[in-house]
Amino acid sequence: MPWAADKQALLEQSDVLSLHLRLTQDTVGILTAADLARMKPEALLVNTSRAELIEPRALEAALRASRPGFAAVDVYEEEPILGATHPLLGMDNVLCTPHLGYVEKDCYELYFGQAFDQVIAFAEQRPINVANPEVL
Repeated sequence: MPWAADKQALLEQSDVLSLHLRLTQDTVGILTAADLARMKPEALLVNTSRAELIEPRALEAALRASRPGFAAVDVYEEEPILGATHPLLGMDNVLCTPHLGYVEKDCYELYFGQAFDQVIAFAEQRPINVANPEVL
């Protein structure tokens, strides 16, 4: 497919549209219900960035109207999802996974560094960050 001339053309021509944006004041609601309605019925929208990039409730409504026809998401307007109550979870045209899509080296180094520090401290019998110290 040649490069799309503008946002409208991108939405109308894409078979797959995958969002990879940071959430900023400029990107909140960058995709509206009207934007989604421009997508093909066989198009797939993938959002592993932030749910707020799409206008509230617009994705659910768009999927019910089959524009786009499919979505794959790991971000939701309300998180955490408790009791499997989010409407996207019950839709046959949506693949829902836990929020795992955003991976970044510095975060991994921070998280794993903290985890290793805690394991080493525990092995040295000086546990840190214990959620239930009464079990010690």
